[in-house]
Amino acid sequence: MKSLGNRSALRLTTFSFRRTKSTSIVAHPGGPLTAGPGACSIALRDMKTPHIRTELPGPKARLVVERDARVVSPSYPRDHPFVMSHGRGVEAWDVDGNRFLDFAAGIAVCSTGHSHPHVVAAIKEAADRFLHISSDYWHEGQVRLGERLAASAPMAEPAMSFFCQSGTESVEGALKLARYVTGRPRFIGFLGGFHGRTMGSLAFTSSKYTQQKGFFPAMPGVTLVPYPNSYRPIFAGDDQGRAVLDYIENVLFTGAVPPSEVAAVLVEPIQGEGGYLVPPASFLPGLRQLCDRHGILLIADEVQSGVGRTGRMFACQHWDVAPDILTLAKGLGSGLPIGMVVAKKSLMERWARGAHGNTFGGNPLCCAAALATLDLVEGGFARNAAEQGLHFMQRLRELQARHTVIGEVRGRGLMIGVELVKDKASKAPAKELCDKVTERAFQNGLLLLSCGVSTLRFMPPLLVTREQVDEAMTLLAASLDEALASG
Repeated sequence: MKSLGNRSALRLTTFSFRRTKSTSIVAHPGGPLTAGPGACSIALRDMKTPHIRTELPGPKARLVVERDARVVSPSYPRDHPFVMSHGRGVEAWDVDGNRFLDFAAGIAVCSTGHSHPHVVAAIKEAADRFLHISSDYWHEGQVRLGERLAASAPMAEPAMSFFCQSGTESVEGALKLARYVTGRPRFIGFLGGFHGRTMGSLAFTSSKYTQQKGFFPAMPGVTLVPYPNSYRPIFAGDDQGRAVLDYIENVLFTGAVPPSEVAAVLVEPIQGEGGYLVPPASFLPGLRQLCDRHGILLIADEVQSGVGRTGRMFACQHWDVAPDILTLAKGLGSGLPIGMVVAKKSLMERWARGAHGNTFGGNPLCCAAALATLDLVEGGFARNAAEQGLHFMQRLRELQARHTVIGEVRGRGLMIGVELVKDKASKAPAKELCDKVTERAFQNGLLLLSCGVSTLRFMPPLLVTREQVDEAMTLLAASLDEALASG
């Protein structure tokens, strides 16, 4: 391999030693893993799967990674050298012919699986008509999508939508709308949140300090408070949801932030990058009440949790909470870039002509993909997410019972987190172990991502089957055993 300079060589070296040993394991569905004939000692034991045909990365994948290192920004946080060739449903193949189960789904984007035929057909039909017209004009697909979202929006009154291309842009739009209609300058967000990387949304993003480092100052006027975490409580008391609300009301609002200056509270109904944290039952209803007492708008960031991911169309519906403004992206387009600001009509209709806009919002291909996605999600995929999520959580808790390093299993639907710890008594985060598990899972043919400090997150496409969940559990159990055996 020719020299690519220090930066490129480092990026390639990162992947050069991740090779798979050809030892074997026999997996018993629902039970422990045992070594099969010819298996080596547990200290060296690695799983062999018939779907992985080459060392990882394979020769073709290595060449793509090498070319990428010359021309693509190194800022992308890539952990595993998976170079995709094609995908169908929950399965994805790399350029060397290795097949993977994709339980990352493009960071919860491929909600209907890879290249679902209903979505692909809708995109092709739209492309045959026209590719772009801009937001200066109208087209049927954009209006239909606005109507569909108005019909399903969790607000208890009519809703309107602003169209954009990404999650961070939808958050920026929500912040601008809140400031515009309230005339207030301040906002409240939550530690551990992720809302995007542009300068407004970045002011709220705090799941990793590397996202903020080198970019200060972001948008002023944002105060961050703890997100309720029952597994790692910060405040005294059994109900961390009520404790956080008490802190906002009786500490923040009495000594630091005048509530009359707060335009909105921005919250993830289930915190994503911060650890897939499910808040206590008291939190979101109490937050809604707190906002109402002070005339503050409630913005629900459902970029990751929305569109059927949690078994409901929107995660806030698990607590019967109606936000004033909702942000969507990721799974709405099944892979095509689309974002939405959905707000109460009584708020959004106050925007003056030209107060906010963009060039690509309402792109016809993206609208077609979103409409097809909603067909599938409303037609059964959300229900499947709820059903398979229950089965998946049960299987994960069975694994938890056999391993002291699994501190907590939590989630809703197919938005599931497994927090790894050094031991259950101290609850010390096991970041190194978490990294090893995701690496071993990759080598075994399972695509996973982590979140928080040491949490494995599972966000497969919403059409995942029970059999695929069970296959993923076999791969996960083997990967955890291998990671633990490596020391």
